Amino acid sequence: MTAQEYLEHSCEVEGGKRVQVINLCRSYKYLGHGYYCSLLAEARGHRVLPSVRTISELTRKALYGLALDDLDKTLEKALANHPYGHTEGFTLSLYFGKTELEPLQDLARQIFDVFPCPILLVEFRNANGWHIDGIKAGALPKLRDDQEHQFANSLDAFSRKVWRMPRSRRLARYDMAILHDPAESLPPSNAKALESFIRVGKGLGIDVELIEKKDYSRLAEYDALLIRETTSLDNHTYRFAKKAESEGLVVMDDPASILRCTNKVYLTDLLKSHHLGMPATEILYKDRPQELEQVAERLGFPLVLKIPDGCFSRGVIKVQDQQALLEATAQLFEHSVLLLAQEFFYTEYDWRIGVLNRKPIYACQYFMSKGHWQIYNHKAKGQDINGECRTLAVHEAPRAVVDLAVRTANLIGDGLYGVDLKQAGDKVVVIEVNDNPNLDAGIEDAYLQDDLYGLVLEEFIRRLELKRRGQAW
Repeated sequence: MTAQEYLEHSCEVEGGKRVQVINLCRSYKYLGHGYYCSLLAEARGHRVLPSVRTISELTRKALYGLALDDLDKTLEKALANHPYGHTEGFTLSLYFGKTELEPLQDLARQIFDVFPCPILLVEFRNANGWHIDGIKAGALPKLRDDQEHQFANSLDAFSRKVWRMPRSRRLARYDMAILHDPAESLPPSNAKALESFIRVGKGLGIDVELIEKKDYSRLAEYDALLIRETTSLDNHTYRFAKKAESEGLVVMDDPASILRCTNKVYLTDLLKSHHLGMPATEILYKDRPQELEQVAERLGFPLVLKIPDGCFSRGVIKVQDQQALLEATAQLFEHSVLLLAQEFFYTEYDWRIGVLNRKPIYACQYFMSKGHWQIYNHKAKGQDINGECRTLAVHEAPRAVVDLAVRTANLIGDGLYGVDLKQAGDKVVVIEVNDNPNLDAGIEDAYLQDDLYGLVLEEFIRRLELKRRGQAW
């Protein structure tokens, strides 16, 4: 329909259907027809491309410039062996994130993920290396015949993804996306667990679909997002969480939880300020090498060094003496200006207490990898990379362990967390809090079976129902 027809069209949506609007106005000028179409689409609860936010960001380089820094890094490699690589610059037209310039297709998709707009004109410049000089929205009437053909094909492909939904989706109460990476070597949920989420979700009226990094632009199709991929602030998982939150989805884990859990310096300060049990820990600073000897005297050897954002036992080194301390800190300071030094607290196994919405839901004992002092031994081969696991009912775990886990998780938020603890006699200490804890078939679900997946999905349903009624959870 025309822009005028849409503006005058009733905001009522028949039968509660969800509406996807593709705004192809010739201009998105502020307070113009195109701008108002996107603005009213959002007011009517329609899902619109481009959004008012995207329109606003594309008008000012100060707003979108920061997002270009990461994209610039992939340009040199993409253009290295292409004819465009020897020019001073060129402008690339993108249609729904598609380009016929194959070396730049991955970059085109990333640009569309950040700025979802039907037509984008991206200006590349070669000045001491390739960089993106500017991005602006394009207009359909200005396309040449060959470009119109490309646009039509891209629109057709995009429309099929948006509108062609299986019958089960129309019957489900809610649609949930699970972000995963099939190629990840140590994912938070194995393939069988993901299948269980889909199967259990169907019984609860949730249509669960697995998505990957390439599906960023599709997030608005869903009501909820569960991240089952190792999270990090500097990769797409955090962007997915931020995008999902901004689109109004119920998301686990939320951006704030990822931010808090992925940095051990934050957790150390949090535990100290609330006087919760943890191993003796000190922060090391790259520009204060003279303090290394004093730290060793206070903590004693052996001690453990950690980079703030390590996971799955990576970036964690045990040192036996001063020489090893100097060598290890020199290595780790290349990755972070702050390190953690912690007393060595050996136990036969670590406790992992799963906490969801401030309540414990499972308890596991993770034993150390064979012949190693950690659960994960990344130098091991085959199945020996991690130790054995034993799952118990929550009430079978020591009360002191469960209570400390819940108190710690509650300081992070009300999402899904895995709190790692050690216990020796009466002493219980927190090692770390994971924002996307393992939920693996055959391990964490060994006691609860399908009920574990049901607990997680039912919490999503509870939040979605409260959101529908306009209440906070």
